[in-house]
Amino acid sequence: MSDDRFPGWHGTTILAVRRGGEVVVAGDGQVSLGQTVIKGSARKVRRLSPGGRDVVAGFAGSTADAFTLLERLEKKLEAAPGQLARACVDLAKDWRMDKYLRNLEAMLIVTDGRDLYVITGAGDVLEPEHDIAAIGSGGNYALAAARALMLTDMAAEDVARKAMAIAADICVYTNGNLTVETIRA
Repeated sequence: MSDDRFPGWHGTTILAVRRGGEVVVAGDGQVSLGQTVIKGSARKVRRLSPGGRDVVAGFAGSTADAFTLLERLEKKLEAAPGQLARACVDLAKDWRMDKYLRNLEAMLIVTDGRDLYVITGAGDVLEPEHDIAAIGSGGNYALAAARALMLTDMAAEDVARKAMAIAADICVYTNGNLTVETIRA
């Protein structure tokens, strides 16, 4: 979807790696407008605690849109405590069907340490293969690097950090200023 009022908003690589009973979600800090870095230290990985159960979420896309979605996700989790899959499906349904939400441009990776999902505005709630999920401008680079690094004995956080460093070396919309959150099953 192209919007001439907001030319070329880019930025964000979010990566989640599940290994050894934990999930690590890492996100870079760069936000770009066209060829200009607007901010290098944005925090795009957040810990939510609806109903006392921790959930970690990372977002790519429009920040305001992502915050709207995170607020909605928290409400869904409060309504269905401990049921991340149900909350994600309910959010995806609302996102796809609601006239206002349908125009939001963002993607989410969410995990409670047991389950790991990618949620899109097309109504998708996807469980990633190979215990890795990635979204955003450098997502494919981080995904490829993490898949290769999963063949080593590295811990989940080490895989995430190294894969993000590789993505930052390749993608001009990704930097090495990371926010990293770990959650255990």
